[in-house]
Amino acid sequence: MIEPTTTGTGLLLALTIAFPLILAVSLAWRGARDNLPFLIAAAPVPALLVAIAGGEARFAMPGPFRLTLALDSPGAMLLGAAAILWIAAGLYAPSYWQGGSKLPRAALWWLLTLTGSLGVFAADDLVSFYLLFSLVSLAAYGLVVLDGNSSVRRAGKIYVAFAVLGEAFLLMAFVLLASAEPSGSLAISDVVSALPWSPWRDWTIALLILGFGTKMAQLPLHVWMPLSYRATPIPAVAALSGAAVKAGVIGLIRFLPFDMGSVPWGEALTVLGFATAFYGVAIGITQTHPKVILAYSSISQMGVIAAVLGMGLAASRASVPTEVAFYAVGHLLAKGALFLLVGVVAATGRWRLTPILVPAAIVALGIAGLPLTGGGLAKIAVKDMLGYGLAGTLGKLSAVASALLMIHFLRQLTAMAPPGDEPAPLRLRIIGWAIAAASILVPWILFPATGYGLGDVVSPSALFDGLWPIALGGVMALALRRWGGRLPAIPPGDILIPARRLGPLAMAVSAGMERTEARLREWPVAGAIFLALVLATSLAMYLAGMR
Repeated sequence: MIEPTTTGTGLLLALTIAFPLILAVSLAWRGARDNLPFLIAAAPVPALLVAIAGGEARFAMPGPFRLTLALDSPGAMLLGAAAILWIAAGLYAPSYWQGGSKLPRAALWWLLTLTGSLGVFAADDLVSFYLLFSLVSLAAYGLVVLDGNSSVRRAGKIYVAFAVLGEAFLLMAFVLLASAEPSGSLAISDVVSALPWSPWRDWTIALLILGFGTKMAQLPLHVWMPLSYRATPIPAVAALSGAAVKAGVIGLIRFLPFDMGSVPWGEALTVLGFATAFYGVAIGITQTHPKVILAYSSISQMGVIAAVLGMGLAASRASVPTEVAFYAVGHLLAKGALFLLVGVVAATGRWRLTPILVPAAIVALGIAGLPLTGGGLAKIAVKDMLGYGLAGTLGKLSAVASALLMIHFLRQLTAMAPPGDEPAPLRLRIIGWAIAAASILVPWILFPATGYGLGDVVSPSALFDGLWPIALGGVMALALRRWGGRLPAIPPGDILIPARRLGPLAMAVSAGMERTEARLREWPVAGAIFLALVLATSLAMYLAGMR
């Protein structure tokens, strides 16, 4: 039975998660398996339609966990962009896998990950959000280990370990949020409104930052990203790097109390974000594999987003969720496009690279703030939030660092092309070009929602602010090309290597978490959620071990 709170677009919103789940169940029938290319491309369509429809959509369904979905401006932005990328990746996959030879093994994981990835942008209560967040995190394990060799399985184990760690942080945070809400409501708006008066406020915010920061690959919880991104096949990693990682972004947008603010925690998140932003570039320029470089670029960009959120939290700025969501849309589409273009370059002879490298260069430099691109618009959207003091200076320096890293990426991307003049399959090229174009066009369509106008984009000062970091980054890239051989060889995962020596400490932390989780299971809802998490993790590990 549907409650009266369901709006006209509510049913379409419900299909955002129901449709891919129905398709996942349909895989039990041969007819559905024979149409996999169509199914995985069609699964995100309801999400795209409800995002385009605009307005306020809401769906509520009674039951043991009372699933509730609602869509606001930040959620609609991210939902629509994520749906576009998932559709593109679904169209790309069959040609990339040469007729879909790996598609049957990937399909279930793909549809489950997609369900969580899209649903998390609309979840409106603690239980729904947690289950969908867990789904996108844990189901992605099956995509990470799809290729199945020993290094891939190792990356998968590290990925799932950090995924479960992040879920544990969030479970504890959500218990504290629910316990502090006086009426017993589990609605996100209610528990966040009660957070400033919670006796466990500081612990709750710390756990939220740890949980969502793990998904956003913030220091020192970032090591899973370069390992898993390198292991994951191109169609899947494009969606994961662009869309799935934004589950952490929407989490901080939803659960941090921006209306009330918190100066100490805002400042702490800002420091963490900028440290992550520069660290990602520092390690990224030592890498040679394009997918790993893009992973460290994502770590860096997620750091910038965390820093902006921290500034908004410290300043009690209510508009920061929309500004950050817009910034995240630009990154979502740009990073998805670059991963898809990596696959195109890998299948393109060196004499045929120009039509691929030109859009790749525009999108890559857009991440650094190239004027008139989606990334350039994103930098403008958060410029006022960062201000003109220390944070503003660090923001500009992070753009310089991003330009350096993206030019390094383009050089390594060119080097990976095979000899000859064979073009990549036409379908791959068209999809790569299309999503690259979307990374520019979609931000232009959404830009008015930020409150800025055309004059803020094309003024001489705005153009200069966008161009000089790229020029300086280019000069630094020339120096890197000449003297980069002197940099140390740092393996993907960087600090994970020395961290292996901390085995006893890790065991002690694990034992402490087990004791904490035992206490949490005394709360009925937390126990049900944790049981679902354990079952999902166990199933993922079991199925992976069967291959």
